[in-house]
Amino acid sequence: MTVTTTPLHTSVLPEVVVEALAVRPGGVYVDCTLGAAGHAARVLDASAPDGRLLGLDADNMALDAARDRLSGYGDRAVLVHTNFRRLREAAQQHGFVPADGVLFDLGLSSMQLDVWDRGFSFRRDEPLDMRFDPTQGPTAADLLAELSEDDLARLIWEYGEEPAGRRIARAVAAARGEIQTTGRLAELVTRASHRPRGRTHPATRTFQALRIAVNDELGALRDGLEAAVEILAPGGRLAVISFHSLEDRIVKHFIRDRSLDCVCPPKQPICTCDTVPTLRPLGRRAARAGLDETTDNPRSRSARLRFAEKI
Repeated sequence: MTVTTTPLHTSVLPEVVVEALAVRPGGVYVDCTLGAAGHAARVLDASAPDGRLLGLDADNMALDAARDRLSGYGDRAVLVHTNFRRLREAAQQHGFVPADGVLFDLGLSSMQLDVWDRGFSFRRDEPLDMRFDPTQGPTAADLLAELSEDDLARLIWEYGEEPAGRRIARAVAAARGEIQTTGRLAELVTRASHRPRGRTHPATRTFQALRIAVNDELGALRDGLEAAVEILAPGGRLAVISFHSLEDRIVKHFIRDRSLDCVCPPKQPICTCDTVPTLRPLGRRAARAGLDETTDNPRSRSARLRFAEKI
């Protein structure tokens, strides 16, 4: 059964994802970043009549939207509120091991940016939260109030690759206790960066860095990728969509490292590592959105899809 509703978020590379996962009728799949369930609905359609999908999301509001969109698929769709770093436990608990395909669609959805007052966007003045799960951990405002100037500069550079990170950190440190909203932070970052507004807002990299830190996104990604390989069946597919270089670099290196049959030092004459590859990379390079998709959905311009098959 195909279910259609008006989506709050447009999923990127939808046809390519179904192809990359090699979705088949009766297959078992996991969507680790369910969002508004655009990819999940495509996978359920392609795996009809009896394919199953486990959908995970750390954001309860996203899960509610997905639950409404997927209601017509009945018990073929199992939705769980959890971070994908706990993928292994969720898949085991709900009977999705082994899986035929695991998908990660990283980053923010349009709902989180444009609809919900969660502090992810500098386009509106909102409380500076940035947590995917508002019940867990410190907020972005908490981090700004607690981190030293050096630690904040390091965070902005490492997670945002922001050249003006030191100046921004100095300005934030000087305004401690005054930064509680996105508007105030964006104003301060814009002034400290000495960068005129162009196609990319001067606060973009700083907001990215804070969001990644608040949600430990890179640590969760590493944990999730490891778990995905563990639960995949031989021949099962791993597909990951990333939107910035930090994520893409982790995914690229993960797939490369898991495809090696030897990790001994290059000058060592005989292999002694007994390494067994677990993944076979598919595609010579990351898949990108075409012109039609980027015209209809400008946010798809930065999307990169990498995929591999479990050996």
